[in-house]
Amino acid sequence: MIIKPALTTLFVGITLGVWAQAPMVKTAYTLDDIIQLAKDQSPDAFRAKHTFRASYWEYRTYKADLLPSLSLDATIPEFNRSLKKYQLSDGTYSYIEENSSSASANLSMKQNIGLTGGNLFVTSEMMRTDQLGSNKSTTFFASPFVIGFSQPINGYNSFRWKKKIQPLKYEEARRRYLQDMENVSMKAANLFFSLLISQQQLEVAQINSANSDTLYKISRGRYNIGTIAENELLQMELSNLNAGKALNEARIQLEVEKFRIRSFLGFNDKVDIELSIPGAPPSGELAYEDVMSKVGTNNPDLLSYDRELLESQERVALARSQRGFQANLYARYGVTQQAAILRDAYKDPQEQQRVSLGIQIPILDWGLGRGKVQMAKSNLELARIRVQQARVDFNQQLFLQVMQFNMEDDQLYIATKADTIAQKRYEVTKQRFLIGKITVLDLNIAQNERDAAKISYLNALSTYWGSYFNLQSIALFDFARNKELETDFETLVK
Repeated sequence: MIIKPALTTLFVGITLGVWAQAPMVKTAYTLDDIIQLAKDQSPDAFRAKHTFRASYWEYRTYKADLLPSLSLDATIPEFNRSLKKYQLSDGTYSYIEENSSSASANLSMKQNIGLTGGNLFVTSEMMRTDQLGSNKSTTFFASPFVIGFSQPINGYNSFRWKKKIQPLKYEEARRRYLQDMENVSMKAANLFFSLLISQQQLEVAQINSANSDTLYKISRGRYNIGTIAENELLQMELSNLNAGKALNEARIQLEVEKFRIRSFLGFNDKVDIELSIPGAPPSGELAYEDVMSKVGTNNPDLLSYDRELLESQERVALARSQRGFQANLYARYGVTQQAAILRDAYKDPQEQQRVSLGIQIPILDWGLGRGKVQMAKSNLELARIRVQQARVDFNQQLFLQVMQFNMEDDQLYIATKADTIAQKRYEVTKQRFLIGKITVLDLNIAQNERDAAKISYLNALSTYWGSYFNLQSIALFDFARNKELETDFETLVK
């Protein structure tokens, strides 16, 4: 009976030990895999999602502000026992005890008027007051309905400006989300190729290290029989040492790039990522006019320029309204009654009316109001100049980016051809070195050119994909499938 717990403990210990020493899981990923993972689970994707959600609820708040609102305010109950000071007819003061309880309810409906900037309201109120103590009594106060409105008269209507700005702002947020997700794809592609290049550099370093070691041994044998000079042997030994150093550096750099992409994708350190080399982007040559047409329809930056101008115009209108004559018209009409019995409080109600017009006229402000208006006007002109220049720069940059993209196919072809030639040249040079036709220096040059050509090919492929995603991000258009980028925005806000 004592042996079983011991065996159980031993089994658990062995299991935990095996788990703790579990090897890393190596998984092969394509470029599409990495991009999809980034869109699904990267912090940048979550940030884009919640940025859009904030804009969505801001827009919903604006829409709700234009709809009727219904609210109930109630106090159930309120108890009051205190001394209150009253002034008598002879000018002296007396303190009288107040001992009462009350309860009240107020149902109100409010509707903002977008056309004028005012608001309309309807209320219904009921209150019960109980006098406590020796003189007990109960009083009911009822106001079945009160209707009224409040209207500012100053030339500025915030609802009118919101009607112009908020839909534009929301549409900008929709497009900005699509652009942010394309930027996630672009960042994922950059990390993908950084790791792929490091992966390739390690493979090259491993081959070079093995080749250098073999060639050094051959050179040492030749030196021993006197067919090569000592300086050639030393050069080969130095090349062998440099190859070992490059191999160690490549291993470190590979781990650095793996850490970066794991961090971006939310993976733990148990996931070992292995990448495969992708082909070229699935798109041919693009016409600038076609790209510009897509950009003019979809790009969020162009909408932001329009929004910036509208917001500057709104600030001018607000400054003007605050400078001069301001007034607020308030009116209400309703019925009211009081009684000792609740049902009597709703019989034969008495009318109540209230109308007021409040005005504010600055007499002496030492140019404060005028200064605010002029400052708002100057800011508007600055915004116009800034937007105008931004549009010019935007169009020029787009032209250059389309031109660069159309050149990337040729650049990739050249890099591919150079890689093939450099690889073949190295093999030929290596064979000539083995038969003693060339020196170590010639072999090192061929090897360096081969390595550089391989990395140059991957860099060209990376630049090609980066340019492709950049144009998709600007135009919000899938050029491979010939359709606009889209997503289910309703799902994003659930």
